[in-house]
Amino acid sequence: MVLYTIDIPCNTEPMPATKLIHIKESHGDGFIEIVIWKIPNPLLPSEHSFKYSLVYIVDGKRVVGYDNERGKGDHKHLNDEELEYDFVSPAQLMSDFMADIEGVIDGK
Repeated sequence: MVLYTIDIPCNTEPMPATKLIHIKESHGDGFIEIVIWKIPNPLLPSEHSFKYSLVYIVDGKRVVGYDNERGKGDHKHLNDEELEYDFVSPAQLMSDFMADIEGVIDGK
C-alpha cells in the first residue's frame, strides 16, 4: 500500500482543520479510503485532536470501518458489528485498520 501525506490548511466553519492524509486506492477485492484530519479540539467523547474515517469497501458494502464522531467517540465496524476502539495515534490507527482488513481477507 502506498501512503500519501498531504498537509492542506482548511479554514471551513465552524472549525479550522488540517487534512493530514487522504488515500483512496484498490485493495484486495475492494478499495480503501483513509481520511485523517488534525482538529483544534477533540470531538467529545474522544480525547484526542483528530477526526478520522477509514473504510474498506467490497461490492459496495463496508466490511471494515474506523471513525469517530461527536457523541459516539472512537469506534470501528467489522462487517455488521460496531465495537469500541482505543485510539492511540494516527499511525496505530492505520496499522489496526490494515490488520483488520487482512484478517477479513484471510478469513480470520
